[in-house]
Amino acid sequence: MTVFALVDCNNFYASCERVFQPRLIGRPIVVLSNNDGCIIARSDEAKALGIPMGAPYFKFKNYLEKQEVIILSSNYALYGDLSNRVMTTLSSFTPKSEIYSIDECFLDLSGFEHLKLTEYCQHIRQCVFQWTGIPVSIGIGKTKTLSKISNLLAKKSQKTNGVLDLYNSPWLDIALQRIAVGDVWGIGRRWSKALQERGIITAYDLKESPERWIRQKFGIVGLKTVKELQGISCIEIEDESPQKQTVCISRSFGSTLTDYLALKSVIATFADMASCKIRKHGLAARAINVFIQTSPFNPEIEQYNKSITLGLHPQTNNFQDIHGAALKCLDKIFKPNIRYKKAGVILIDLIKPEDVPPNLFHPPSHTSDELSKVCDSINQRFGFGLIQLGQVKKSRTWYMKQNYKTPSFTTRWDELPRAR
Repeated sequence: MTVFALVDCNNFYASCERVFQPRLIGRPIVVLSNNDGCIIARSDEAKALGIPMGAPYFKFKNYLEKQEVIILSSNYALYGDLSNRVMTTLSSFTPKSEIYSIDECFLDLSGFEHLKLTEYCQHIRQCVFQWTGIPVSIGIGKTKTLSKISNLLAKKSQKTNGVLDLYNSPWLDIALQRIAVGDVWGIGRRWSKALQERGIITAYDLKESPERWIRQKFGIVGLKTVKELQGISCIEIEDESPQKQTVCISRSFGSTLTDYLALKSVIATFADMASCKIRKHGLAARAINVFIQTSPFNPEIEQYNKSITLGLHPQTNNFQDIHGAALKCLDKIFKPNIRYKKAGVILIDLIKPEDVPPNLFHPPSHTSDELSKVCDSINQRFGFGLIQLGQVKKSRTWYMKQNYKTPSFTTRWDELPRAR
């Protein structure tokens, strides 16, 4: 029998900030999205104040200040580095694991039953906290879906002390009755509504649903979910992450842009960042999409939202090719006298160069060329943007707001924490 454990970091962004700032422990914290726009993470103390997830910051600013909530800008360099430390630590406790997101990881604990699963996972939990400073919760089950449910309950109940084992548990059905069907992994809002209309309210109801009807209504994916709730493993640990299909680089600007040259600098920079990403994964793009738009929250200005897609023939990950294609796209959609607030570059239909069938009319693509490799190496060592094409304007008044950002404690020498 398979045994899965889902390890989930508790309030991950807030926990990362607390690792190097103990004064924040016990205080309500909210973390804001790019450009300090919306609330994307909350500590338990902030949740208790009724602060909703995804709320626009400007609408709650006065309330947050009144409640003495700590407001922080996203510090993705810190979060990414601590996530890597957590995942590396977890990989030492089992030969098979799968990083599911920046703060979640599945462990395959098959064969570990003799260690007493709850005790073993408590040991894992203690080691992760001791080695990284990040608190985690762990849910155990016969399937990935059941381990997800177990983890959700472990977070809600203090009695579990952060670990809940529903593997061969006599309380499994009772646990499923406490989980709303919309909270089951993979169900989503649309499926949840359709299930509730049929009287399927809880995870237990879904488990007991007629499989034939589930297959007809929700296909093989829905049927797999039901089987997983029944303890039949249908979703295995993925040893390798699935290949990316797209890469998107987009930002909201710190201030609106009307100047073409400023917007050109934005698009060129985003294109260089996107091409660097796909080279890192050994992929090439067959098409590029560029979009520019105004702020939908400002009805007093002329609204404009435009995008365009351009094929890349042959497919490429060469930074000069992608850079040039992105600027061609911008030339086609730019409209003067518009106050632009957001832009983005998306590389589409990514593929490994060796998987492309030969084409009589297109020679082999420019991929993994030496110049791109050298630029990537320099930028990685000294900071992105040190080496760029000459068309990129160095003055970047469009950079997003990060008024409440904490230091990158682990990734910049000049921002390392100091002991006094």
